[in-house]
Formats: sequence, structure tokens, C-alpha cells
Amino acid sequence: MYITVKQAAEKWGISDRRVRILCSEGKISGVTREGRSWMIPSDAKKPQDGRFKAAESLLKAIDRKKRELDTRRPLTAGELERLTEEFIIEYTYN
Repeated sequence: MYITVKQAAEKWGISDRRVRILCSEGKISGVTREGRSWMIPSDAKKPQDGRFKAAESLLKAIDRKKRELDTRRPLTAGELERLTEEFIIEYTYN
């Protein structure tokens, strides 16, 4: 017996889109594609969420990076310029 993407999403408490992604990545065992629809076994288990999650807060990450940077001082002018640019880009757009 098979269930639809929508039924799996409701059963597992995740979005339809996430279920489709898991199907296309082969993370759900026994899943097959029939035409444009995914056929998910009714007894299939919800796969573990393997996406990256930030475990530490932003301030802790900054402190950790500063401690690491302090161990590498004095910096060359080129390295200092590269780090400044990386910091500006990373914290401006993220």
C-alpha cells in the first residue's frame, strides 16, 4: 500500500516540498515514481533531518573565531585584508 506526498507530509509534520526533495534524493526507502507522482510505502519511516543547523549562537561563533585569530597574530597585510573582506561579506549578506 502506498501513500501520496501530501499524506506523507501530514503524517510526518513536514512540507510537501520537503517530502518531494527527500524522495528525489533517495532518502525514503521503497519510494517509486509513477509518472509525475511519488509513491511512498505507507510503512516508510521519516528520514533523519541531515540539513545543517547552527548549534552555537552567533556571538559564541564570533568569540571562537576571535580566539583562533589571536593565536595567529601578527597577521600579514594581505591576510588582514582578506579576513576583513570575508567578514564584511559574510555578516552583511548572512
